[in-house]
Amino acid sequence: MAGLVRFIKSAARARSSSRSNLYSEQPEREMNAEWPFFRTLLSNMDMVLAKTDIAIASRYADLVTNTALRKSIFPRLRTEWKASIDALLAITGQTNLLEENALLARSIRNRFPYLDPLNHLQIELMGRYRAGRGEERLKRGIHLTINGIAAGLRNSG
Repeated sequence: MAGLVRFIKSAARARSSSRSNLYSEQPEREMNAEWPFFRTLLSNMDMVLAKTDIAIASRYADLVTNTALRKSIFPRLRTEWKASIDALLAITGQTNLLEENALLARSIRNRFPYLDPLNHLQIELMGRYRAGRGEERLKRGIHLTINGIAAGLRNSG
């Protein structure tokens, strides 16, 4: 279920932790211009990051009952998410995600009004499940939201 929180961890990790002295966008810009494989990797990263929603991710993080753990990890994830977007935009020369693919950007944006309620429903169901209400109908509802979100994002569940 964690992969469907519209905060795709692999995308956030695609960029190393915070900007270091070793990081420079120039080699990556050259690789983007000259290497089709790298350009495809960045294009995929662009699409995955466009599907993320940090506000929805924070609602999933609220399910973590250990407050200290949640407060130590989620801010780091948020920072990495933002750094990943910033690095991608700097390397590709875009100012917005999916700037070079307006059709896909519109398609993803048009799905959000349908996905957001599913995410909120899933969060509510997961909260009830974690509170000890392991009813079969509750598990079925969680599975249905997983499938619905995966279908809406056009990712595997």
